[in-house]
Amino acid sequence: MPNGSRKKRRIDRVTTLELPPGVWGSAWEQLQRGHVLARLGLCALTAVLLWAIGRGWDPPLPYHLGDVPHRDIVTRTQFKKDDEEATREARAQARSLAIAVYDQDPAQLDQLRAKLENEVSQFVAAKDFAEVESLWDKFHLELAEGTPQPTKEELQQQYQRFREALSGEGAVDAFKEALAKVFAPLLENGLLDGLPPEHNANEVTISVRPVGIERFETQGVAVSNVLIEGAAAQLQKSLQQKMPSLEVANHVFAWLRPQLPVTLKLNLEATQKEQKNEVAKVEVQTKVYPVGTVLWSRRPITQESGATTQQVQPIDNATLDLLNLEYQTELDQRRFPAKLARSLAVLGMYVAVYVLCGSYIYYCVPQLANELGRLATLLALVVLAVALMVITSHYDWRATLIPLMLFGMTIAIAYEQEPALLLTAALTLIIAEILGTSLADSIVLMATTTGAILLLRRVRSRSTLLLVGFVAALVAILTALGVGTLEGEPFWMTFKQSLLWGLWAVIAGSLMTCLLPVIERAFKVQTDLSLIELGDPAHPLLQELIRRAPGTYNHSITVASLAESAAEAIGARGLLVRVGAYFHDIGKMLKPGYFVENQGQGDNRHRSLVPAMSTLVIIAHVKDGADLARQSKIPDPIIDFIQQHHGTTLVEYFYRQASESKRTDPNANAVDESSFRYPGPKPQSKEAGILMLADAVESASRVLVGPTPARIESLVKEICRKRLLDGQLDECDLTLEEVHKIGESLVKSLTAVYHGRVKYPDQETA
Repeated sequence: MPNGSRKKRRIDRVTTLELPPGVWGSAWEQLQRGHVLARLGLCALTAVLLWAIGRGWDPPLPYHLGDVPHRDIVTRTQFKKDDEEATREARAQARSLAIAVYDQDPAQLDQLRAKLENEVSQFVAAKDFAEVESLWDKFHLELAEGTPQPTKEELQQQYQRFREALSGEGAVDAFKEALAKVFAPLLENGLLDGLPPEHNANEVTISVRPVGIERFETQGVAVSNVLIEGAAAQLQKSLQQKMPSLEVANHVFAWLRPQLPVTLKLNLEATQKEQKNEVAKVEVQTKVYPVGTVLWSRRPITQESGATTQQVQPIDNATLDLLNLEYQTELDQRRFPAKLARSLAVLGMYVAVYVLCGSYIYYCVPQLANELGRLATLLALVVLAVALMVITSHYDWRATLIPLMLFGMTIAIAYEQEPALLLTAALTLIIAEILGTSLADSIVLMATTTGAILLLRRVRSRSTLLLVGFVAALVAILTALGVGTLEGEPFWMTFKQSLLWGLWAVIAGSLMTCLLPVIERAFKVQTDLSLIELGDPAHPLLQELIRRAPGTYNHSITVASLAESAAEAIGARGLLVRVGAYFHDIGKMLKPGYFVENQGQGDNRHRSLVPAMSTLVIIAHVKDGADLARQSKIPDPIIDFIQQHHGTTLVEYFYRQASESKRTDPNANAVDESSFRYPGPKPQSKEAGILMLADAVESASRVLVGPTPARIESLVKEICRKRLLDGQLDECDLTLEEVHKIGESLVKSLTAVYHGRVKYPDQETA
């Protein structure tokens, strides 16, 4: 058989059949897409930031100020604590033992020695006693108590013996040499009559340096050797050893003793410098806490009266400092494998949280997952909230509830309540792992934030946020009291902590009133409060619409009323639809005369235009309206109504005119239906779909002849059917049941608008 006609075998036909990929195959295909990788990269970066902020490689300290543990706390790791009292005492002792510095001025001693040598020379040179009798009075020996004064003859005899001892050849020179040796210690060490009050240093030894010399190596001198009493005794002994005779030594000492001057002066600046140097050498004293030391005990408190109560003292600052020291010691001893294992466990927990929250967001909040900007903003908010909770946990009041409540309320405002509850629970779990938050505190955090989220369905006034704060405070107080009672904590402590939780809830609600404009801008959402402000008829854009196109303004007001009622019927945001309806046709104010609601009798500008041109003019009001809204800084959600309220519908009137012209003129160009359709996009939200139906129904109802309820109902059903068959509602998540409810609401509203009136007898038919 030729190759070209070769028949396929059954096995060949089977192997050519390609089945859709399985779960893992689909996952691999998704991972190869760039936008998926970008989102996974953002999640990975967020996980790393949370790991870094929470120090995921180290376990948290499980104790906090004010906690009442269920059992005694004993040390598991030996650690040291700086002993401030012992260090203070050691430094005070070092300061008191520092050697004071004194300046020595030997000038007075030199003068005293010269004076002594001069008088001794006079004694040697005198011819008789009478010539030096007045000088000799100073050389009298000190007499014992009760000893009579010597007579003149005895004084003369003493003088003669003194003079004879110094009359020999070279005796005076020997005397002067001996006197210099005797004075040498005094000149070097100096003399002091007593320690001054400002001494405040070592009282046994001092340091002496010559006056005026800064960098002199001072020498330690015993205080007893420089005090005049002690120095005088040494001086007398030295004189007795070095003078030619004992007679001379005693008389010279009798002359010197009363005239010994004070030559030392305390150098306070140098002394204080020495004291500082000695204090600086003192090492910080520490107290060792061995393993098994009780750091905190559930002991009863003893009052001043001596009575004991069963109240347990909570962890105070002193105990917390000890626990922190033990904790830091444990961290310093942790090895790299332990840190790596904990890091992997923490990151694994983050992956599990991502899978849980990501799955919910992917299926229930797809707009958050599809828009990379919104996802990045959400992850940044998570990081910011965790960072603020870590920062506030370091202070005594532990205001971690404020960032968590702000986070939950922000998500509730931006993405409804359900994702806010899930993300808040996930954030509570993350912060419990980072801070070591107890189960009781985690319950209070979650319950309080949940209460605030559930109350944030509509924010129609600023007082709403304050009310949310006060109600959340009540939830916090009741939850804290209940949990504290179950935990067995003292009531006075539980009550105090519950009031603190309540205070944080009120503060969080107050802060949200200030942050609301920032949240609306960051997440591109509109709260009821901002919508009420935006829907004010005094808005410049609406005022300009009234002035230029009053018919269009009246049409917009009517559509707003119809759409709001329809939105409320299916649980959508009626206020958002109403404000969107106010602005949906503002583009018509640029060419108001081309729209029927602004035209007078017989004033139809389209008569001079071909259908294609008329269509372009009509369609242009969508783009013109969006441009005007952006120029006036109208929020994006309202601009979406302007762009989507016609979707890609057909401008039927002019399309039919063009088709009729083609039938009557075979030579005319073929009619392209796409040229007569709005550019879109189709409605992307339920509210935009409601506005499309309300706008179409209101316009069509104006041409009804005899708008009875039956005709109105038929008209509404026909328009809803056309929009469904045309696929205009395919992208806005409206179900058939909701479309039916919208139709019923529109019928009721239009019937009320065109209700019949009673004809009075005096009325005439116009």
